[in-house]
Amino acid sequence: MNPRTRQALEFVLDNLVWFMLVFVLVVFSIFIPNYFQLGIFANIIEASSVLGVMSIGLALVIIAGHMDLSVESVAALSAMTVGILFCSSGIGLGVQLHPEWLMVPVSLLLALAVGGLIGAFNGFLVVKVRMSAFIITLASYIWVRGLVLVISGGRSAQDLAPAIRWFGIQRLIGLPLTAWIAIACFVVFSLIMAKTPFGRHLVMIGGNETATFRAGIRVNRNLIIAFVLAGAIAGLAGWLLAIRTSGATANLGVGLLFNAFAAVVIGGVSLKGGVGTLPGVYAGVLLLSAINTAINLMGLPANFTQVIHGLLVLAAVLLDAFKQTIRQRLA
Repeated sequence: MNPRTRQALEFVLDNLVWFMLVFVLVVFSIFIPNYFQLGIFANIIEASSVLGVMSIGLALVIIAGHMDLSVESVAALSAMTVGILFCSSGIGLGVQLHPEWLMVPVSLLLALAVGGLIGAFNGFLVVKVRMSAFIITLASYIWVRGLVLVISGGRSAQDLAPAIRWFGIQRLIGLPLTAWIAIACFVVFSLIMAKTPFGRHLVMIGGNETATFRAGIRVNRNLIIAFVLAGAIAGLAGWLLAIRTSGATANLGVGLLFNAFAAVVIGGVSLKGGVGTLPGVYAGVLLLSAINTAINLMGLPANFTQVIHGLLVLAAVLLDAFKQTIRQRLA
């Protein structure tokens, strides 16, 4: 095989999910009436903003060779915290700050702090106490969701302060600012993973934690940072979720964890760790959103969504094994 052919094949393997996304969009545009229009594509990007942000934090931890099942519940708790303080109806306290724009950074910092603290708690138990990440984060998934029910009493907070809700209403080039926030997060963290020692170290840790430690890299510190980031990013997802729904309910975000895992796996991140990129994850998120939009336009029952997502995850795992086989032959 000549170098050009090898290079082209490597490019296709590295960006396979993007080719899948383009293929799906072309097929849907041809066979589904009214699919091919800018409004639909803008809706796909907008609908994927919360899931996309949540997937970033989950991908960081998985690339580092661990697991975080708590991101969905962390997002719900952050959204409920913001909702209780800054909503004016339901269980909302209607807190007002002057000038009003202060409510934006305060609510955002509050959401990030809630998520970051839970992430730090998870990271401490996993890294310092040497407990299983799966068990610890599963426990956090349960108790954090329980905390949401406790502080809300099963009720909802409604009518988020207009100064915060503005991010979900105001549009820039046809997209709400919440979607641009998600895109900016992907760009920033993609650069961090590709261009900084921290990002490269996470990949190395996920590939071989023992060898990375022996190479003099501070494995424990990087892993704790990864869990804190995952929690804080989930908090940001919760903030965006509160903006999108103009409040918070006790069951807010249920099902997002499965979709985030689906997007991460479809995006090419190996559950074994050490493999994956965030641009691929974003393509996975957009792919799921594109399929959901197609199902809605065709008027199919919502149950079809879960079936298709499950089949996509299975296909992604099989495809990952196929890609690894090809790469071994190219080596």
